[in-house]
Amino acid sequence: MRVTDLSRAGLDLPVHAVPLVEVLTADQGHLPSSDRLAHTELGSELRYIGHETSVSEGRRTLTVRQGADGVEATAAFEILDAAPAAVRTTVTVAATGARTLVLRSVASLTTGFTRRDPSGDPKMDHLSGWERIWGTGDWLGEGRWTREPLRGPDFPRLASELTAQNPRGAWTRTSDGTWSTGRHLPVGAVASAADAFALAFQIEHNGAWRWELGEDIAGGYLSLSGPTDADAAWTRVLRPGDAFTTVPATLAAGADLEGALAALTDFRRAARRPHPDNAAMPVVFNDYMNTLNGDPTTAKLLPLIAAAAETGAEIFCIDAGWYDDSGNWWDTVGEWTPSTTRFPGGLGEVVAAIKDAGMTPGLWLEPEVIGVRSPVADALPDEAFLLRHGQRVVEHHRYHLDLRHPAAVAHLNAVVDRLVADFGVGFFKFDYNIDPGPGTDRDADSVGDGLLSHNRAHLDWLDRLLDRHPGLVVENCSSGAMRMDFAMLSRLAMQSTSDQQDFTKFPPIAAAAPIALLPEQAANWAYPQPGMSDEEVAFCLVTGLLGRFYVSGHLNEMTAEQRGTVAEAVRVAKSLRPAVAGWHPHWPAGLPGWDDPWTALALRGEGEDLVSLWHRGGPPAVDLAFPHLAGRDVTVSTVFPRDLPEWKTAWDAASGTLTVHAGGGLAARTLRLTIDSPTQK
Repeated sequence: MRVTDLSRAGLDLPVHAVPLVEVLTADQGHLPSSDRLAHTELGSELRYIGHETSVSEGRRTLTVRQGADGVEATAAFEILDAAPAAVRTTVTVAATGARTLVLRSVASLTTGFTRRDPSGDPKMDHLSGWERIWGTGDWLGEGRWTREPLRGPDFPRLASELTAQNPRGAWTRTSDGTWSTGRHLPVGAVASAADAFALAFQIEHNGAWRWELGEDIAGGYLSLSGPTDADAAWTRVLRPGDAFTTVPATLAAGADLEGALAALTDFRRAARRPHPDNAAMPVVFNDYMNTLNGDPTTAKLLPLIAAAAETGAEIFCIDAGWYDDSGNWWDTVGEWTPSTTRFPGGLGEVVAAIKDAGMTPGLWLEPEVIGVRSPVADALPDEAFLLRHGQRVVEHHRYHLDLRHPAAVAHLNAVVDRLVADFGVGFFKFDYNIDPGPGTDRDADSVGDGLLSHNRAHLDWLDRLLDRHPGLVVENCSSGAMRMDFAMLSRLAMQSTSDQQDFTKFPPIAAAAPIALLPEQAANWAYPQPGMSDEEVAFCLVTGLLGRFYVSGHLNEMTAEQRGTVAEAVRVAKSLRPAVAGWHPHWPAGLPGWDDPWTALALRGEGEDLVSLWHRGGPPAVDLAFPHLAGRDVTVSTVFPRDLPEWKTAWDAASGTLTVHAGGGLAARTLRLTIDSPTQK
């Protein structure tokens, strides 16, 4: 069976047809030979058996069954009523005959996306006018996005039609460990202005994955997958009666890139685990970033707690170091008992101060690792850790727990349950600072298979944890967004988007974050400092306003006026929570570049927009595009800061362009655009 049509806004767009399911096995490879996810021999042989549809609890599901030579493949397509322009897919492969299957890759989704040429002209340039949008991740430089023509050096015109064989290459992005966003992002898009059509996608996995774009003689295709043999040392053996299901992937459609991303945003909101925090979004103060830097003590924390409460914070998180007596905690972590030297009166004294100030207490935790010098390292069996040939995998002086093992799970459950019971912890910052590599060969068909099973066990552990503690708010830190995937973020409340400590480098990270996650989950650090100028303090605070407001900094050492500015930003952030949690992201200055002098992120609502705008030098003015507001009279007002000079703005209703003039130098503002009435023509 072949996919031939994609429906968008009531219009059927005939696209390049590709097999519905692609399965690579050891005994059936590619046709022609290649390293693609697509063009598998088995995929081309599968034929329709039947299909079923179901409707329940706000979702519609279609399952299509295919078979060939002792193999059955079931593709499941799920659409949520709250996100009708997005579809989530999985594929289940079953060994239904006497034959043993050795899986080397199974794509979660493969689809053509370029228009099918009704004339059948083999020389048609199918990729002309198409763009690819893809992201790069790195520590301190998270979420750097590129938008470029698809036709070019990676896809030259090859005249493949003369060979009567499809090309063999593909343009791929991969992750091969547990830092699912540490190098490339499992989110991307393709878009064509000529066809008024775009597709945005995400692979929903907290481990290894691969996505690829390829060109066939008849058009372009997209394929999304979890781990593969070629990229992540993954194989899975299916004996008769066994089955394997892929990681989920989601595809969202729109008339342009921002429309497709809006559809993906709707899906993320609808598919998240229900939690009171999803709408409440309490303001978090964290003592780490540019403040205590992993060295908390009672004497340092008590004045910070008082200052954070004064400015309106609702959660106070004690970050790394609270468990350390030695002063060198990196390779001793794992026991997670409070330090006696840092807190002479006990950690309970500090927690009581947080509660007395009206805030929820939080703690930093790195649950999945055990330091090589930790007493827990000897208390747990080797089988509770990721192993290679019987040896524990060590990375940066840490062992990594294998959450398939009951002893590892029991240890983590005991730690979290104890901290919640003993201290009333209502917030955890879950960090994750190592990538242990391809996986484990214990009780697995391959190291990649062992890692995939561990990844899934980790998600199961999170689900059970939140079932036991339904009000617990958990941040997905992951070493500054090194594991910022929807498998994690469908469960956890928020994501610290970077460990970047230079506040002038944070705007492109903050502005790009809503491509990869929900705006209301994007915890972009706002860490003003006492020695900053008024404009610099405002710059830091603007960085957090159109996301999950996340504060740090030496608030207790600030002047009363500076603390007042922070308090005003907190008040504004609270007032903006419904917009952040309900509106769609928009990039009126284009996708942010790392060194752009102007950076902008907007949220689009009904009848108004919010836009945060950062000026980092260069031209004093910038033109911002709001095409959805064209033909309207708009009032522009300053949301924050309101006690600094206003920027000059000019609105061109005909084109939907807002021109903004900054006063010069480093500065930032959050503005509101409100529709007055249609322009009379």
